[in-house]
Amino acid sequence: MRRLLPLRKQNKLPIYHSEEERDGLRAAGSFNSKLLDFLRDHVQEGVTTGALDKLAEEYTRDHGHIPACLGYNGYPKTICTSVNEVVCHGIPDNRVLQSGDIVNLDCTTIVDGWYGDSSETFLIGEVDPEVRRLVQASFDAMWLGIRTIEPYSSVIEIGLAIAKFGRREGFGVVENFQGHGIGRMFHQEPGVPHVPVKKSRKDILAPGVSFTIEPMLNLGPHTTKGPLSDGWTIVTADGRPSAQFEHQILMTELGPEILTLTKRGPQEGHQF
Repeated sequence: MRRLLPLRKQNKLPIYHSEEERDGLRAAGSFNSKLLDFLRDHVQEGVTTGALDKLAEEYTRDHGHIPACLGYNGYPKTICTSVNEVVCHGIPDNRVLQSGDIVNLDCTTIVDGWYGDSSETFLIGEVDPEVRRLVQASFDAMWLGIRTIEPYSSVIEIGLAIAKFGRREGFGVVENFQGHGIGRMFHQEPGVPHVPVKKSRKDILAPGVSFTIEPMLNLGPHTTKGPLSDGWTIVTADGRPSAQFEHQILMTELGPEILTLTKRGPQEGHQF
């Protein structure tokens, strides 16, 4: 996977994609959503995160595509599996999912040279009501960020909307990791903070820009620790749970097009 982009200190120009290139992005996003739908049946009590990773790699390769995270900056696995207090970049291993856990599966694939990227948080068995509320708020925050923008919106509008909502719900909105532009590169401009950052006001979401919105909300404060000794895992500073959802967006002349909608996963307005 990636070391999620830290907040950018300077602005560079976003990359705009032609009509032909947009079809490549759509194909990548579509496959990535199919991968998440495939994994959905296997995310259950008693499965290990390592087993989910193996399934993800096999499914991707069987369809002739490339696991984008595997080997990216030295990352050792195909997907990220962030359980409970893990904010992002959890490495799949022998950990067994148990009732009461939440786990985010972050999947990124390469289809004919184009990147698709999305993630979803799953609830395992009976989850504490406050943790369920956290998952709901993270999901709603992502959708709020999407519905806030239109052609030529400023990136800062996403951060303003998500931060206001998450804090009003009583959760910490993670500030030191952000979404990103995506296309023929895993990470490109613009960076997409989920809190208002002055420099993001200059980044304009004109038609042709592809990017992710992927807010992370914590049950406690927004602060994080890490990476841990594995060089990747980021956890909440207080050890309480964190939840995240991510969609890949293409800004078109008609508005934001969501490239990673699943057929069987939670849709806009879903109640957990």
